[in-house]
Amino acid sequence: MTATVTPARRPSLAGDGLTLTGRALAHWRREPGPLIGSLGFDILMVLMFAYLFGGALQVPGGGSYREFLMPGMFAMTMVFGISMTTMAVSADLDRGVTDRLRSMPVSRLAPLLGRAAADLMFAVVTLAVMLLVGLAVGWRARGDLGDTLAALGLILLLRFALVWVGIFLGLTVKGQSAVTAVQTLEFPLGFLSSAFVAPSTMPAWLGAVAEWNPLSATVGATRELFGNPGWGGDSWVATHHPLLAVLWPLVLVAVFLPLSLRRYRALSR
Repeated sequence: MTATVTPARRPSLAGDGLTLTGRALAHWRREPGPLIGSLGFDILMVLMFAYLFGGALQVPGGGSYREFLMPGMFAMTMVFGISMTTMAVSADLDRGVTDRLRSMPVSRLAPLLGRAAADLMFAVVTLAVMLLVGLAVGWRARGDLGDTLAALGLILLLRFALVWVGIFLGLTVKGQSAVTAVQTLEFPLGFLSSAFVAPSTMPAWLGAVAEWNPLSATVGATRELFGNPGWGGDSWVATHHPLLAVLWPLVLVAVFLPLSLRRYRALSR
């Protein structure tokens, strides 16, 4: 009798990536609590700044503060998504899911791409909700359809880049320390920017930090594309927001994607 030998399955980046994207999305459907909490926090931030603080804040050059605010809030929700990514990756490590995937004939990059794709899909949902909230508080996109779509694309590009930051942190820092590490990153990145106030209103050294913040580049570019009030400024950074809104995410991906893959491969050593 001749035995039939089934050849070992060869890893497929595309197929494995799609499967693991579906797994991540299924997990969000089973446990939607963190997602709902994240959306609730984002909406609360909009209401707080639009109604509690908005009357006391002035837009450089005039204009509606709510229209000045909302592009910043759209981008801020992408920053706060880092914690969701980090905690999901860290939870997979703690539960042994990552070890099981590593023992299977799965492309090494597929689990990371699956996580990135799933989180980007959730970012699309988050952004859609935030657009509706913005419309409810009086924000409007004044640019044409092409400019509006370009602005939304830049916001999602920032999220895609920050996903890799979150993946790297989740693979590097475990347990409660991961949450602390993310919060230490998220809040300075979010608030030391032009999302809420103009850098020109800050001390000179702090204003320079805010101007060079990757978040500020996306916020400045999307304000221009949406046709909303901006903070002006004549520095090189202030006049090149669209360029920097593309370059900063590309740099982050170029740095953190390889670092994440290297860290993932090193887990078994």
